[in-house]
This record gives sequence, C-alpha cells and structure tokens, in this order.
Amino acid sequence: MPVEPRSLKRLGFLHIAPFSADDPGTGLRDAIDLFRYAEFLGFDSGWLRTRHMQYGVTAPGVMLGALSQATERIQLGNAVIPMEFENPLSLAEDLGVADLLSGGRLRPGLSVHPPSFDDDVKDVVFGPGWRYEDYGYDRIHRLVSLLRGEKVRDLGEYQGFGGDFDSETVQPLSPGLADRLSYGAGSLRSARWAGQSGLGLLVSNIGSTENGIRDFDEAQAAVIREYRSALAERRSGIAAQARVVVPTDETSPEQKVRYEEYVARRTPRTAKILGEKTIIAPDRIGSTEDIVEGLLGDPSFNLVDEFIVELPFELEPSDWRHILEQCANRIGPALGWRPAGER
Repeated sequence: MPVEPRSLKRLGFLHIAPFSADDPGTGLRDAIDLFRYAEFLGFDSGWLRTRHMQYGVTAPGVMLGALSQATERIQLGNAVIPMEFENPLSLAEDLGVADLLSGGRLRPGLSVHPPSFDDDVKDVVFGPGWRYEDYGYDRIHRLVSLLRGEKVRDLGEYQGFGGDFDSETVQPLSPGLADRLSYGAGSLRSARWAGQSGLGLLVSNIGSTENGIRDFDEAQAAVIREYRSALAERRSGIAAQARVVVPTDETSPEQKVRYEEYVARRTPRTAKILGEKTIIAPDRIGSTEDIVEGLLGDPSFNLVDEFIVELPFELEPSDWRHILEQCANRIGPALGWRPAGER
C-alpha cells in the first residue's frame, strides 16, 4: 500500500550506554555527556536501551534520574525496560521520582517476555518462584494502575508511631507519566494490544513476518497500521520507529572503513528468517542522499510520528557524536525536521 511521504516532526536517538568491565564509570559518564550534546544539537528525545548482565546500562531509573539533572529540555525514554526483571511497584516509584526530577520529561518504553536464561540461571536471578510468575501483559497493567494512583491499601487511624507519612498509593505520583508509556511491539498481536491499551508504540529493526509478508518495511508498516486501528478511542498515541543509521558524509577514511565493516558484519542476518518468524531490517548506511532516499521510500517510516536513530554500540564516542551531528544537521532537515531551537 503506497504511503505519501511527509515531513518528520520529531527526531530522537537510542543509546545502550556501553562501558568496559574494568572502567564502567567512564562509559556511564560518557553517555550523560552524549545526551547533553544531543540536547545541544536540538534532538527531541534521547532513549536508553536497558540491558541486564551485559556491559550496558542496567538500572534505567537511576540513569534517568542522573540524566534528568544533566539536561533541561530533551525528553528521556527507555527502549525498552524488560518487565520480567521488574517489580511494578518499585518501578513505579523509580519512574515517579525520575519524572518529577526531570520536570515531566520521561517517556518509559516497556516490553514483556518470559525470562530467556537457562533454568539454573533463572533460579539464581529470580528464585524458584519464576516458574509460577505471570510474565504477560498484566505486569504492565499493574504498573499503569500504580502510576495513575490506584489505591493499594487502606490505612487505619494514625497511632502516633514513626510519623504520619503512610500513603494509600505508590509515592511519589507524577501527573501525566502513565500517559507517556509506550510498548515495544514487533508483531501484529502486540501492536494491537498496545493500541487497545492506550499506550504509545515503539518499533525497531526487529520484527516478524506475518500474513505472508517477508519484506521488513512492509511488515512493519502493517504493524503500525494495526496499532492505529486498535488505538483506544479518544487517544492519539505516538508511534516511534528506531533504526540503525550510519551516515558516511564527513567521515575520515579510517572511520568510513570502520562503519562499512560494522554494517557488513550485520547484513547477512537480514537476508533470512530467524527462528520461526523473526526478521531484521538492514542498517541504513551511506550519504545523506542515500539515507534520505531510503527512508522516504520506506512505507513504515512514513507512518510514524518520531524517528529514533539507533547508535551502533560497537563504535566509539567520537563516532556516536558524528552520527548525531549528521542526523541533526543534514539528514533530519532533509526529511523536513527542524531542531528544537529553530521552531
């Protein structure tokens, strides 16, 4: 189904905040500096890619709190927080604190999936109760209810011990935070659920082949349309798309070779179906003209409200800055986007 190209309204970036095992603090501080730089360039949003037991940012609430104090305007998101590792109550508390510190700039992205570790590892990480836990959508429903201030308990009359500080709800509550949640969807079913639940939509370079559609861009366009058609009445959910973009304009010869080798290592996986139905989008590499032409010809890109540049985590801080500069100064404007300071 052809889609009319339209101007890009919002531009963000996604970072895993990688660090080395022998000096993790430097990597985390570098990530904060990168968010500051993206804000300076006029990006609308910066997103953290949460990982557990990997060399990337693992504590989304803590990192969002730090970023809230290091930036002033840019929206701060997660793409995504895997809910199998989270207690909805403690996560609601963490997000509430970070959102209030940021002045209401958080955009948490969420996902649900059963833990993928071997059983013996799950016993260590989650305890034996993981076998009976519900890792489905109900975890997000519980989080949403808590963020909206759903009453958790009844309080009796104050007895004079410890100060009268008890609350019937999760604290602190941050107005509007629940309305800024998004769900990371890769299938028609999950996109439909996100729309019906009134959440925003996050799609990435990983998707599913369904209804005989093998082309990644067409498959993702179908996912976004499913979300739009299912969106809860009277809600205007934001659909955001994240893709790896590697611009080669204004690179050094060594840098260009490194970019090309990075993409070449990853390209073979895009030519086949992984597992039962997983498909992966090719990285977009090339000049501004190449990248813009490819995006405008992508039916899924022309359906989203926001484009998020996935920074290749195997590259270096200077490379990430270069990619952000090219996207803010050349690629974004060529797509009709304007930096925040120019609107």
